[in-house]
Amino acid sequence: MSEQLPDDPEERRALPVLWGLLALVATAIIVGGVLAVGASVATRATGLAGGDGDGGGTSVETTGQETLFLPEPTDTGSDPVPYITLSDVPEPDLPSSTFSETPEEPETEIELFSAQTEVGAMEPIDLSGSYPGGDGAVLDVQQFQSGEWTDFPVTVAVNGDEFSTFIQASALGENRFRVYDSDADEASNEVRVVIS
Repeated sequence: MSEQLPDDPEERRALPVLWGLLALVATAIIVGGVLAVGASVATRATGLAGGDGDGGGTSVETTGQETLFLPEPTDTGSDPVPYITLSDVPEPDLPSSTFSETPEEPETEIELFSAQTEVGAMEPIDLSGSYPGGDGAVLDVQQFQSGEWTDFPVTVAVNGDEFSTFIQASALGENRFRVYDSDADEASNEVRVVIS
């Protein structure tokens, strides 16, 4: 028996379209079912699905009315107890020599020495000294003239904690010299040299 095709050309064109639509619907149903089964298996395997414990996940029942419950604070009726008390600790006795009525002159950190106490005019005066913590500092040699310290045309660098240089002066009589760290605003003691 052979299958007969409809005689009408319109019916012949509609037949493949109808079969195509049926095939598309069937494919969608099959693919949707496979995806649904796969999603169900995946959620049970990862423990995301709740249930009766057969999927390995934890069973959690939720309702739409759940909220976080915090109890109201209540007064316990007792005074708070401090964690640390210092009332039983005696006050330390301070030595009486700690406080002074007149402050002492602060000691300078820069110590200056002169190898000579008397020289002739323009003879070298060897200056040396120490400056703890002053490594790399550049010190200005200063001379006391007309009631103030003025820069002498000599500088000296501190190497480690020590420095040394020499100067030549021509002002007759007693001369006063010092070194000064202008960056730290720190001056040394003065040395006196007589030039004759």
